[in-house]
Amino acid sequence: MIVDSATIYVRSGKGGDGCVSFRRLKYIPKGGPDGGDGGDGGSVILVADPQVETLLDFAGRHHWRAEKGQPGAGKQRHGKNGRDLDVHLPVGTLVYNDDTDELVIDLAQPGQRFVAAKGGRGGFGNEHFATPTNQVPTTATPGEPAEEYTLRLELKLIADVGLVGKPNAGKSTLLSRVSAATPKVADYPFTTLTPQLGIAELPGHRRIVVADIPGLIEDAHTGAGLGVRFLRHVERTKVLVHLIEVEPADGSDPIENYRAIRRELAAYSPALARKPELIAVSKMDLYPTEEDRRTAVGLIEDALGETVYPVSSTSGAGVTPLLEACWSSLDKRVANEGWSAQTLRGKESSADE
Repeated sequence: MIVDSATIYVRSGKGGDGCVSFRRLKYIPKGGPDGGDGGDGGSVILVADPQVETLLDFAGRHHWRAEKGQPGAGKQRHGKNGRDLDVHLPVGTLVYNDDTDELVIDLAQPGQRFVAAKGGRGGFGNEHFATPTNQVPTTATPGEPAEEYTLRLELKLIADVGLVGKPNAGKSTLLSRVSAATPKVADYPFTTLTPQLGIAELPGHRRIVVADIPGLIEDAHTGAGLGVRFLRHVERTKVLVHLIEVEPADGSDPIENYRAIRRELAAYSPALARKPELIAVSKMDLYPTEEDRRTAVGLIEDALGETVYPVSSTSGAGVTPLLEACWSSLDKRVANEGWSAQTLRGKESSADE
């Protein structure tokens, strides 16, 4: 299960206070100041970690605190610095200030680090204030206070291919066919309640990361159905595979279903609607003969004016040509736009928005 949102409280460490102290040695009756400085407080640092896939750890742990700095001491002893706290988040996490709703950072790059709460500096001890005219300073400064924030975390999955379509269009079944993912599959709408990721293997040691996005309905961009909660995941994908159910179980028109989802994508984000898209017609095993299948595909292609890919996730027919088309589309984006995907290069790389 992918947990894609959480709210956490982060607090850095307070700086340690400076010390007021004077040397007291047997044969030095008027020893000078020797109060040491306080240690710096630790910072809370957010880290984009490719090994972390969900925000599940943050659903049960809400408070993240770094160590405070220790106070200074006599004999010019510096207080110990507080340790920083690294908070490992999935790549693709958006971090918002929950109080102001301001976007603080988009952790889109693997290994990216961001100081969410900076530790307070340690205060100065009285030795720091000694001057020729003030040889016996009795002043020390307190450490700087900690920073604290309530942060809202929202995960946008980073995948090569995003599966979109109406509920029950066959997205989960297709994902389970092309990868080792095991999404819930059932004969009723909204069986997928959280995004699912799978890796499709192609000959030649090629891999494609595929995301099954929960079903969309009309007015999803305004919150209808599962709402905009999952539309944001589609934004991170490089290519969309739009599944159309060849004979919708609810008796609806497959062409109108396609156009309704396209309207939702455009209403949510014009940039999202411009992403490369492949159209796949699912559940072709409902037709017993090849002639019937060709006729159904031809009618849909004529209506949309686009090439479509007929697939049957049950039998596996048409799945390989669809994956190869996905690969070609991804490879074309590499050539045209200059980004490099982990799945195309076999190593970690920068994520593309």
